[in-house]
Amino acid sequence: MNPPSINLLLLFLMLLFVASEAGFLLHKQDILVYNDLQAGTDLTLHCKSGDNDLGIHVLTYHGNPFEFKFRPHFWAVTLFYCSFEWNGTVHRFDIYDFNRDFEKCKRCLWNIKANGPCMLNYDTNKYDICYPWKTNA
Repeated sequence: MNPPSINLLLLFLMLLFVASEAGFLLHKQDILVYNDLQAGTDLTLHCKSGDNDLGIHVLTYHGNPFEFKFRPHFWAVTLFYCSFEWNGTVHRFDIYDFNRDFEKCKRCLWNIKANGPCMLNYDTNKYDICYPWKTNA
């Protein structure tokens, strides 16, 4: 390879790396979380990633959702975890895990229920992808 070709290849690789780090190669994720506990029960949630604290939010039963958007990290390590509190109990769950969710949805809708969170299954149009709460191990 001659020097101009090497320089061009290096420039291309550098641009590819910068684009990937900025997330340009991955679609944007949209996460919506709804309170589906029971009438009259407010849900307090606090979501974070390794880089972002999304703050504390209170959701009313079947009210407006908590929504956030982001572009996943190129190296498939994006994780957003949340604590959910109602009636004096606290539960934890990874509301977005790249390895679990990236292929399932670009717009991930979650119903928070007492026994765990359930994601909308676009194939059935039901909230039937359900998970247990994380245990503190």
